[in-house]
Parts: sequence; structure tokens; C-alpha cells
Amino acid sequence: MAIRIGQALNRRKLLKTLGSTALITGVSGIARPYLSRAADRPAVSHGVQSGDVSTDSGMVWARADRASRMQVEVSTVESFKTIHSGVFVDALPDNDFTGKVLIENLPAGQDIFYRIRFQDLAQPTIQGEPVVGRFRTAPADQRSVSFVWSGDVAGQGWGIDEARGGMRCYASMQKNRPDFFIHSGDTIYADGPIQAEVKLPDGTMWKNIVTEEKSKNAETLAEFRGAHKYNLLDKNFRAFNAEVPMFAQWDDHEVYNNWWPGEPLTRPGMKYADKNAMQLAVRAAKAFHEYMPMRFEPAEPGRVYRKISYGPLLDVFMLDMRTYRGPNGENLQTSYGPDAYFLGPQQVQWLKRGLANSRATWKVIAADMPIGLIVYQDYVKSWGAEAVAQGDGPARGRELEIADLLSFVKHAGVRNTVWLTADVHYTAAHYYDPNLAQFQDFEPFWEFVSGPINAGTFGPNTLDNTFGPQLKFIKAPTKEQGQNLSPALGYQFFGHVAIDGPTGAMTVTLKDLDDRALWSTRLDPKMG
Repeated sequence: MAIRIGQALNRRKLLKTLGSTALITGVSGIARPYLSRAADRPAVSHGVQSGDVSTDSGMVWARADRASRMQVEVSTVESFKTIHSGVFVDALPDNDFTGKVLIENLPAGQDIFYRIRFQDLAQPTIQGEPVVGRFRTAPADQRSVSFVWSGDVAGQGWGIDEARGGMRCYASMQKNRPDFFIHSGDTIYADGPIQAEVKLPDGTMWKNIVTEEKSKNAETLAEFRGAHKYNLLDKNFRAFNAEVPMFAQWDDHEVYNNWWPGEPLTRPGMKYADKNAMQLAVRAAKAFHEYMPMRFEPAEPGRVYRKISYGPLLDVFMLDMRTYRGPNGENLQTSYGPDAYFLGPQQVQWLKRGLANSRATWKVIAADMPIGLIVYQDYVKSWGAEAVAQGDGPARGRELEIADLLSFVKHAGVRNTVWLTADVHYTAAHYYDPNLAQFQDFEPFWEFVSGPINAGTFGPNTLDNTFGPQLKFIKAPTKEQGQNLSPALGYQFFGHVAIDGPTGAMTVTLKDLDDRALWSTRLDPKMG
């Protein structure tokens, strides 16, 4: 299926400091516009995206190269012979000329085509060329579903090397024709400057596309926005976005490495003008929500955690393990309190309610960090934990929250939970067995790890025995290879999930940059 993925990018305009969030106005339809012959027409600057798709709705997104009105037409046929609906939204400097709208009242299980063009505000007869994208709404019946997940983009200085094909992992994921993509966090590396060249061990050069905003750690709103725009320079990413809806979450690198709310910016080597993490996080969150095709939560603007129902076979619970946590550090408390928060009480209660009320066959918990892998603050053991795991032994600190959640799942009779994550820059499969755990009040479950998409490869990390994780598969650098392997070596990973409609069986496959299946397992659902 041929889909137009966008106009050629204007590098000069991309280097400008820009801004925007849009107010949505619905209309019953959009008349086919008269295309002006004006030489300078507003254009889609970074392709189109969709996200957070349900049985009857989905978000669509685009960015203009100037202040303009974003017009969206929707059809169930690629020719747009019949227009299902139309909406518009103003893309203004306040939101960096981005616009996103929720398309509603769509048929279930249907390919949806959307066409976006921008209209000049001063001369409404002047309109830009349309750009087309597509997504598939979730099924209302028990038909098969498939999706991919991964994380970690443009990290450790590994940006877009066009001579090497750019961010090829997106092209490999697209080959699988998934219904959607879970982006498991580190959607950008705001703290990862991109330089023009990096010398590889074999003597060749990795040659990055460079922009002004990505030449240093992001501090200003323009620089955070620039990090998102940088990734959208990649042709593979734009093509993928035009065909595959994204379910996005964030982790630390959307702000800076291993941050927590309220952290003083006093770590060794930090060179930020601001005094506290919250100052950076506010700007980072604004840019994140401007550039991600996420639904807006009126009750809590800026909220990342949410449930996305994708038909009777699947509910996806998107977590936020960053915004509500207590400080990183030793975290060896034996009683639960603010210093031990990871998801935080409100999010934990939301997750428990959602899991208990879910009628979907499978409950996928999309976590931006793994449960059982030890991740130290800035890789220094004496500085304590950055993730959940506190080391071998009974549940302590942040582990208390996870222990409570796992125990709830068991006693509430919640069936068929699977955890998907990224963060550690390698791929692995973990089976959590209460018979081999220090904390045993839970039912066995799987956690699958995959990534990066286009970043340095690291690992492996040590497994913590608190919840009894058993390593069933791993692909990570060897001791001889070292750490921070470049994407040129092919150690980029994603996961593929296929849920069979007739049987409800879930098959999870871990794949590499070239779409090779590395390992796979079939999980049959428990009923009743």
C-alpha cells in the first residue's frame, strides 16, 4: 500500500526556534479546497503520526512550518472517494506549530486513512499539499492482533547516519505490518548531544546529521523540542509513523539521565544553569506532549499513564515510572512511604482497578523500566538504585510497591498479565517464578525486554532474586565487545507480539535490526 509520508524537510526552517499546543474545533466535513498557485504555501514539516488507537477513535498529529490551520480529512478508502469526517486545529507558535486531534466515531477493525494539509491563516485560499497516513482501529470481535515494542532512540551520540541507511530498526518493524507500536520510553536523548562524526573501532566514521538544538544537552524549551524534531529527520521513522500508530511513554532521557522529581542538579559533571530537575522536567514534558500523538487527559494535564483498550483480546496499561517516584538512592526501607514510591500510590491504585476490571484476554503492562534487573544510579553501586531492583533478598524500598501489586493480581484473580519493557539497551526474556523467589505471594508471569532502536548497546545487567526472575534468553554485548556498541554492529532490537484470534494464544518474538527472529515463545491464556 503506497502512502505519502511527507514533504522534503527544510533544514533552514528546522534550525529556527519555534513553539505550540492546539485548541480543537470539530466540523461536520471539509470541502475539497482550491489549491492556490502561490509559491510559498504552508507545509507539513515532519511527516504525520497517529496514536492511542481504540475501536472507534485515534489521535492524528502533524507539524506545520509556520502558523496555520491544520485540516484533517478521514476516509475508509485510500482514494478518499468518500470523506468520513473532518476536523481542524490551529497550529500556533505556543506549541511549536504542532497540532493533534482525536478522530472519533470510526468503524471498528477498519483501515482508516487520514489526509492532513495546512491552510494559511492570512490568506485562507492558500493551502499546502496534503500528506496521507493510515491506521487500523481495534477490532470489536476476537480477530488476531499484532504489535511491536522497543525503546531508546538517538542515544550515546548515535544519531542519523544516512549513508548507513538511517534508523533502520523502524524499517524492520514496519515490515511486520503491526497494528501499533509501543514506544517504551527514551523517545529522545535530551541529554545526548549529537556530533558530526564518531570514529568506530574498525577505523570507519559514523557520520551524523547534525542540528543546532542537538549539539548540547537540552535546557531550553526550544532545545527539548529540537531533540524530538531531530528524530523526525529520519526517513524510516517518518515512513513508520505514517503507517503504524504509536503508544508512547517516557522515561528519563526525555529530561536527563536517571532524574527524579525535585532532584537538585548537583551530580558530578552536571552543567545545567537550572538548580532543580523540575525546572527541566516542565519544559521536557511540554515538548513531549507536543510531539507525541497521545490523548489528552483533562483530569490531569500532562499525564502519561493510561489504559488503551485494543479489542476483546487486549488491554494495554501504559505506565509512568518516572514522574511520581521518590529519590534514587539506597532505598532499603522495610515499610512503604514516599521515599519508596516508584509508580506512586495514585498510579498503583489506578492500575489495580484497571487490571481487576479488565475483561480483555491479555493485560499487557507496558513499563519503561524492568522489574528484576539491577540498574544503579549513574552505574555506581554505592549511589543506590535507579530502577526497582534493590539487590537479592526480601522486598525492600521500591520493591514493596511491586510486591503489593503482584500480590493483588494473584488474589484478585487477574489472569494473563505480561510485562513489556526496554531501557537497558539489550534484549532478554525473564520468567518470574514464585517458587524461586524471596517474595512468593504472586502468580508466575513473563517480562520481555527489547531495545535499543537506534542507540548504544549495553549490558547485561544482574538479575535480583526478590521476585525469582529466570533468564530464558539474552542477546547483549560480550565482555570482549565491551559497552556502547554502535548501531553499525546490528545490536539493535525490538519485540513482536502476535495474539491469535481463534485461540487467544500470544506469541512473543524477540528480533534484531535485520528482522531476524532471535527467540520466541507461545503463551496460552488461562481462562476462568
